[in-house]
This record gives sequence, structure tokens and C-alpha cells, in this order.
Amino acid sequence: MPTTTAPPNAAAAGQIHLGDLTVNRLGYGAMRITGPGIWGPPKDHDAAIKTLRRAVELGVNFIDTADSYGPNVSEELIAEALHPYPKGLVIATKGGWERVGPGQWIHNASPKHLEEAVEGSLKRLKLDRIDVYQLHIPDPAVSFIASMETLEKLRQQGKIRHLALSNVALEYVERARKITPIVSVQNRYSFADREWDFLLDFCEKNGIAFIPWAPLGQNREAHDLLEKFAKELDASPLQVALAWLLRRSPVTLPIPGTSSPKHVEENIVAAALKLPDAIYKQLEAVTPPPASLR
Repeated sequence: MPTTTAPPNAAAAGQIHLGDLTVNRLGYGAMRITGPGIWGPPKDHDAAIKTLRRAVELGVNFIDTADSYGPNVSEELIAEALHPYPKGLVIATKGGWERVGPGQWIHNASPKHLEEAVEGSLKRLKLDRIDVYQLHIPDPAVSFIASMETLEKLRQQGKIRHLALSNVALEYVERARKITPIVSVQNRYSFADREWDFLLDFCEKNGIAFIPWAPLGQNREAHDLLEKFAKELDASPLQVALAWLLRRSPVTLPIPGTSSPKHVEENIVAAALKLPDAIYKQLEAVTPPPASLR
């Protein structure tokens, strides 16, 4: 009898809580399904739709997006591909950044804009309530407290289920938690870029999910090490990087993004990849110079 290999499944990474929600601990980041510069529609619309559907078929039940991805394009594609949504699928979106062109981002976390952003995301995603809504980044021209109080008001109105933060320092998390419960924090983080180690440790201590973006980091020497270990494990460099993140803390929730169904499958293999102690420790020891948030 021929043997068959079961497809990868995000459930192999275990589960994590976002308030009263439970999701598999390997999600999908929907930024890359837009056009170049995270601007406009994708070059291959059908591939974007297939990618989203394939991710869900392989056990992904947490999708991260933002109104600024496109802008609006990512949210619209998610609804086109997946609505009516399968039971248990959690879509997290963000507001507080606006777009004026490819690769260009400007702050706007004013109360008025956030109210409009939430209404826009509800409409595009075809939702009555957003499960997880993240302030995309604090606005230096707007009171952070005013931004969070606006989002908390929208939560109390039933338009948002849970609130979260993105691209923040610890002080913002502490200030936000005085206003409303925070279920997750999303910052740049990888084996090769551990500037936010202390923030991840804080999240772990306080039961807050930590969503790392840019899992490969930006360090060439570190990438050479990653490629070496990937060959040893018969895996891809990204699979090894994701496996390291999953082992780093029980509250990490990686969200690798791609616009290719094939790459989605490859990424989800990382859910079941177990790193030997020696490899994990060598990756953990990589300490490149810290880079500021972008």
C-alpha cells in the first residue's frame, strides 16, 4: 500500500488565548497579498484568494491585517475569499496609519479617524464586530490616552470584541491596560532581532499574546547561520525561524505572510518542527545591534 503524508496543520503549534478566544499558535499575516509597496491590488488576484483559503484549510484560524494594507485591499480580499467566515476564525485588523502612496505611511490615530477606521473595517470585512482591533502605532501628534479611550468606547459599543497594540514600547502597554484589557502586542521580533525581549517577557508574565513580525530579521550573518541549520534539518530558513519563535515563549503567535498557496503550506510545516536544543540555543545567542521600530 502506498503511504500518504498528511498535510501540515497550524494546530500542531498548539493554541493560545486572546481574551475569551482561542486560536492555533501559527497564524497568517495578510499584508503581502496587496500590490507592490503594500499598495493597490495584487498582481495575481486569484493567487491571493487561493492563498487565504489554503491557509484556513491548513488550520490557520488567526488572520492579521490592517486598513492601511492596500489601503483597504487586504481586508476586502479576506472578505471575498472567506466570507461567510468559518466558525472559530479570528480576524485581527488595525487602524492608526494612513497611506498616501506605495511604501508611504503617515500617522493618524485621532479619535475621529479611528472611529471612521473601525466603521470602514467592519464594512469591508463584512463583520458586525471585530474580534481583535489593534492600534497600529501610537501617533506622536495625538494623545495616546485619547486614542485608547476612543477604541475603548467603540469596544463598549459592541463594535470591537478585544483591543490590542502594535509597534509599541512597554510604557504604552502599561498605560493602555489602565484603560482597557489588552489581549496582544505586535512588534518586530525574531531570533536575529531581539530588541523587544523584555516586552515579550512582560507579555508572557501577564498572559498577553505577543505577535512577532519580520521573523527573519535583517542580519546577514544571522541569515547564514539560519541557512546552515535549515540544511541540517531538511527545512527552509523561514521554517527554522518560525520554529524558534514558537519555542521562545508560549505566548508567541507568529504570522508569516505570503501571496503564494505553496509558501503557505511550507510555512505551516513549521508548526510541527522541533528544534534540537543546540540549534535553539545558538539562534538565541544571536545579538545584532538593535534597530528602531519602523
